[in-house]
Amino acid sequence: DWDPGRAYSYPWQGIPTVIAYNKKALDGVEVKSVSDLLDNPKLKGRVSFLSEMRDSIGMTLLDMGKDPAKFTDDDFDAVIARLQKAVDKGQIRRFTGNDYTSDLTKGDIAACVAWAGDIVQLKHDSPDVDFVIPDSGYMTSSDNMLVPNKARHKTNAERLIDFYYEPEQAAALAAYINYATPVDGVKPYLAKIDQDAANNPLIVPDKAMQARSHSFRSLSQKEETAYEEKFAKLTGA
Repeated sequence: DWDPGRAYSYPWQGIPTVIAYNKKALDGVEVKSVSDLLDNPKLKGRVSFLSEMRDSIGMTLLDMGKDPAKFTDDDFDAVIARLQKAVDKGQIRRFTGNDYTSDLTKGDIAACVAWAGDIVQLKHDSPDVDFVIPDSGYMTSSDNMLVPNKARHKTNAERLIDFYYEPEQAAALAAYINYATPVDGVKPYLAKIDQDAANNPLIVPDKAMQARSHSFRSLSQKEETAYEEKFAKLTGA
C-alpha cells in the first residue's frame, strides 16, 4: 500500500515469515500455530520470536484473527500484552535477528518465528529442521529496488532492474539466496539449476501459498514511533 501499482519500486525478493522447528528438539510436541509457541508449557524457554516488529506482531495478529493490513491501536496493544505475558512466564527465550539459526539447528530453540529463506538453507544441512505455515496465514514483506529521485543515470538503473526481471537471471538469484522470487515464469529455469528449489513454495509460491500471504499495513510517523517504542520495551532492545 506504500506504492500503489508498484509505480516507483520493484520487489527484489519476497521474505515469507513462517514457523520453523527442530523435530528432534520437539520430541513429539506438535507445533502448527503461534498459539502453540506461546501456550504450550512443554516449549517453555525454547521458543524465539523475531526482533523485526512487523513480523512478530503480524504473525501474532493473524493468530488472533486480526488482519495485519487493517489492525487498530487496540489490536496492537493486545498483541503486545499477549507477547509480554509469554516473556514474563519464560515461554519466549529471546527475540532474535537471523542468529536464531544456530540455536535452532542445535535444538536449544525447539520452535520459532523465522524467515523462510533461512529455513530453506538450514534444511539442506539439518534434516531435523522444518517449517509450517499456520492455518491463520503468514507474513510477507519484500526488499525492494528503487531508483533515487533525480538519479543521474536513471536509464542504467532501470536496465539493471530489467536484467534481474529476466526469468533466467531471476532463477539464478533465487537459487542462490533461497527467498521468494517476484518474477513470473521462473520455475522452468530454476528447475534446471535446482529442482527442489523450483518445487519449494517458499521460493516459487503457488496460488494456494499466495492466498495465505499477508502484509503489514503502512504506518504514519506517529504510529511508527509509538509501535516501535512499545515493541522495544517488550524485547528489551
